[in-house]
Amino acid sequence: MSQSNLLKSGILTISFVTASTLGASALDGDAGKGESLFKRCSSCHMVGEGAKNRVGPILTGVVNRTAATVEGYKYGKSIIAAGEAGLVWTEEEMFDYLLDPKKYLRKKLDNKKAKSKMSFRLKGDQDRADVIAYLKTFSPDIENESASDVDSESEEASTD
Repeated sequence: MSQSNLLKSGILTISFVTASTLGASALDGDAGKGESLFKRCSSCHMVGEGAKNRVGPILTGVVNRTAATVEGYKYGKSIIAAGEAGLVWTEEEMFDYLLDPKKYLRKKLDNKKAKSKMSFRLKGDQDRADVIAYLKTFSPDIENESASDVDSESEEASTD
């Protein structure tokens, strides 16, 4: 391979790695677009006040919730195992899960027979980030977290 081709190959590799890394860690989603995209999810999931379990569990408060913990929903064995092993639905975990739930669980549990009841996949990075941003609007702890951190820091400063 010529030096020029090696350089091009290296640049492409660096670009791909950078794009992949940014996609998973810099989740800058648009909740408005996510609301529109969530319509694809709504045949199985509900969110918001009065939400009920359907084919899938309710997703109100899902961000930063331990996996497989919605009351009254009958989860599959693999997602229960993941929750028991400590899986918490952070934005990054949700981002990876939504790409391919079965593949995600197989890797997470290191079990090539792991299954997911969720067969739907959301392939676009921005689509996943947007849906997660929308779901965050139904996770009050997320929005109040930064405000309470500031409040507790102010209290600590005033007592010093």
